[in-house]
Amino acid sequence: MSPNKQQGSTLIVALIMLVLLTLVAVSAINSTTTSLQIVGNAQFREEAGSVAQSAIEQVISTNFTASPVVATISVDINKDGRVDYSGQVSAPVCTSSIALTNDQLHPLTVAADQACVSSGQTTSTGIVGASGVTATGQSWCYKQSWDIQASVADANTGANTVVHQGLYIRVPTGTNCWSGGAPPI
Repeated sequence: MSPNKQQGSTLIVALIMLVLLTLVAVSAINSTTTSLQIVGNAQFREEAGSVAQSAIEQVISTNFTASPVVATISVDINKDGRVDYSGQVSAPVCTSSIALTNDQLHPLTVAADQACVSSGQTTSTGIVGASGVTATGQSWCYKQSWDIQASVADANTGANTVVHQGLYIRVPTGTNCWSGGAPPI
C-alpha cells in the first residue's frame, strides 16, 4: 500500500472516537439529571410526611376529644416567611371506648391515674392497708382509641402523602366517642 491511500483513515477513526465520547458524556449528564430528580422527589416526600406528622401532633396537643374537627396547618419548612406546605387534618375518629376498672390503674406511680380511681362500696375491715377502694370496681376514666389522618399535597412539586396515627388516650367518664361533625343525640 502506498502512503497516499491511508491519509483519510486517521481522520475517520478520530471522528468515530469523538462521537463515542460525546455519547458517553450525554448519557452521563442524563443519568445525573435523573438521579437529582429522584433525590429531589424523595426530599419533597419526606418534607410532606414531616408536615403531616407535625399537623397530627398539633391536633393531639389540643383537647380534640371534646370536639373533633377538621384542621389546616401551614408550615414554612425553610423559614423564608412563605408557607411551603399545608397539612389537612381530618376530624379525628374515635374507634373504641373501653371502661377502665380500678385494678387497671396505677395511682401510686402515674399521676394521671390518681383522678381516675373511684371509691368502692366496701367499708374498712380493720385490716391494715384496707382503703375502701374496690380493686375491680368501675373507675372514673375510659381508655379511648382514636385515629387521626393528615394529608399534605404540594402543587409546586406534586409531592403528596397521607399519614394515619392511632392513639390511646385516657378520658374522664362521660367523654363521648364520636367521629366528628355534630355529636350524637
